[in-house]
Amino acid sequence: NDDGITAPGMRNLVLAVKEMGEIVVVAPDSARSGHSNAITLEKPIILEEVKDYMEGVEAYKCSGTPVDCIKLAKSIILKDRKIDLCLSGVNHGANNTINVVYSGTMAAAMEASISGIPAIGFSILNFGWDANFDATRTYITKIVSHVLKNGMGDAHLLNVNVPDLPAEELKGIKLCRQAKNIWVNEFEERINPHNKKYYWMTGELSQVDKGTDNCQYYLNNGYVSIVPCIFDLTDYQAIPSLAQLESL
Repeated sequence: NDDGITAPGMRNLVLAVKEMGEIVVVAPDSARSGHSNAITLEKPIILEEVKDYMEGVEAYKCSGTPVDCIKLAKSIILKDRKIDLCLSGVNHGANNTINVVYSGTMAAAMEASISGIPAIGFSILNFGWDANFDATRTYITKIVSHVLKNGMGDAHLLNVNVPDLPAEELKGIKLCRQAKNIWVNEFEERINPHNKKYYWMTGELSQVDKGTDNCQYYLNNGYVSIVPCIFDLTDYQAIPSLAQLESL
């Protein structure tokens, strides 16, 4: 995840799948939210086993980014073991629509998928450390059980977001496309004790996509959204319109 190994979301993810197989946790030693696909290149990475994380669960904390965690898990901790599935999360806060670009939680899942490991990122639409994960755990168990039994079809990476609602109020699961929304950012200017300016980023998500077939729409209407994602950033539709560049 990108909230750190002590995050309640991580513990609830482990609890949801603990009985399904051999669970190995590798997570940042503290919060790395917004780190996206960053990797550590200019300083050493410390990897330490966490004793007594949870009974029957092997766990490690990493001083690097979420993507570093995946690379170390694959290359060091599990280099002689087959990895059946990578789960990332549960992220504290939504990772639907454009948030997937910035999310360290989804970047970890994406890194696994790039390495050929099926991966799922889970998020709850609640930023609080005291969020109720009961309904989220139920859906994690359902989704992971299905994937372990039936696979992920042609997909390699799933982005799952769960509304912050009691289980009885959730209407089910919708497989859908990613909404085309954007963040409208602002920066608050402040002065530190040394009389130097600094800036704190704020902003809000602008819902520009008015479609009724996307993740934002379904989340707003009480459904768990699942968006199959890819890491190929090619804009295939644009290629024909740029054909004249080949004659320059």
